[in-house]
Amino acid sequence: MVAAPGKKPGRRPGPSDTKPAILAAARELFADKGYDGASIRAIARAAEVDPALVHHFFGNKEGLFVAAMEFPFDPTVMIPQVLTGGPREEIGERLVRAFLGIWSQDEIRARAMAVVRSAATSDQGAEIFREFLTSAMLARVSEVLELPRLRILVAIGQMVGVVVLRYVLEIEPIASAGDEELVELLAPTLQRYLGGV
Repeated sequence: MVAAPGKKPGRRPGPSDTKPAILAAARELFADKGYDGASIRAIARAAEVDPALVHHFFGNKEGLFVAAMEFPFDPTVMIPQVLTGGPREEIGERLVRAFLGIWSQDEIRARAMAVVRSAATSDQGAEIFREFLTSAMLARVSEVLELPRLRILVAIGQMVGVVVLRYVLEIEPIASAGDEELVELLAPTLQRYLGGV
């Protein structure tokens, strides 16, 4: 089948509404089918675009999920930077700095809280978020670090607890402690979990 002159196959007639249409279809299918059950092909079909266009805009399903769920930061970018951004002996420090850096920004913190609340107050939101973290993030980290998932989850749990105490509950003295002080306290513990020893 030959496309009409001037018309690209797989693209909607109005290019300005293509990306929002993909995001809308993705939100609907992620909500209906979960992270694992929603495929790029199904999302493209629902948005009436070629799957290649979804890849063009979002790279892969992880990137599409991050955009559709309006994550305040992209864990698919941040996590590889933490894992491979320097020596293995410094991974604990990189993780602490990454967490604190993200949560210390007012706008990002507000949006991150919205994502956390959605997962905490909605069974469906929690299930989708859990699938994404397990399928897309935890599996990748475990493979790269060659560590059991339990060690990775314990390290992440440590940082989530710090974030809750510091930014959500604002309990002193952790709420006003300097970043460097927290890095000094937390990095050795996370390194023990993630350093592979």
